[in-house]
Amino acid sequence: MNDYEMMVDAYKKAGGEDVFSNSDTAHMVLEQDKILGKHEVEGLEINAEKIKTNTIDVKLRIKKGYQIKNPVHMCFGVLPKEGLQKILMDVNIEKDAYAKIMSDCVFPNATEVKHVMKANIHLGSNAHYEYEENHFHGKTGGVEVVAKSNIEMDEGSEILTLFTLRKGRVGKIDFDYEADLAENAKVEMLTRISGYEDDQVKIREAARLNGRNARGLLDSKIAMADNAKAEVYNELTANAPDAKGHVDCTEIIKDNAIARAVPIVEVSHPEAKVTHEAAIGSVDSDQLQTLMARGLDEEEASDLIIQGLLKG
Repeated sequence: MNDYEMMVDAYKKAGGEDVFSNSDTAHMVLEQDKILGKHEVEGLEINAEKIKTNTIDVKLRIKKGYQIKNPVHMCFGVLPKEGLQKILMDVNIEKDAYAKIMSDCVFPNATEVKHVMKANIHLGSNAHYEYEENHFHGKTGGVEVVAKSNIEMDEGSEILTLFTLRKGRVGKIDFDYEADLAENAKVEMLTRISGYEDDQVKIREAARLNGRNARGLLDSKIAMADNAKAEVYNELTANAPDAKGHVDCTEIIKDNAIARAVPIVEVSHPEAKVTHEAAIGSVDSDQLQTLMARGLDEEEASDLIIQGLLKG
């Protein structure tokens, strides 16, 4: 198999969708600093260029008024046991446009792999953008993921981000998302991660509701076991009349795991409102007893509750 075929095969074996032969589905495949293939559809432009060793510059544009029907798949990965991949991404969703991006990150053999993503995202007025980042890791915990996004949102635009670890161990994850919202804009940032052994998770999500009637939701669901550690910082600021937001962080710990949740809410206008809720603890005992009464052992019942949390 050539490099493209090996990358797609690894993605499929990890549990990814078979989308690369569909002419109606746009995609791009990158392995380390190699641009292995791409396919565009009407209304979408994708440009990728290797700018130096281990670094690729990606520019994605959805043209004004275009509604991209099928999710656009961006497949990133490192197939060897060791390697570095840096992605510099510029995303421009123009006025009245819509797209959903599936960012599928594949590191099946990693023992010492680092994946760095730095993104600048701009949404034009009334643009809608969904960004779903799915990670497929190996069993050794040899992956370090560092991701930073700056999001600028014009009037009436909407964005939904979802980060999910689909397979394997976390390793180390450190990501930082920031969004600035204009009038009537809406942001939802959702994170779902389960870690164990000595995995480490650090998350910062921040949204500034700068325009009238802006809306924000920061929602993190984290489960840690063994000696894993998690730190979650959710920051929501409301600076305009009728701006409203909510922060919700739930973390479950088992064994010797450690979790920290820091909700930061700030309101600088008397007609704005922000609420928050943070909870850290063990698996709910009532749920555990109910499932054990139905024939599951404690470990099976605990895992089922955690999976339910992460799907919420």
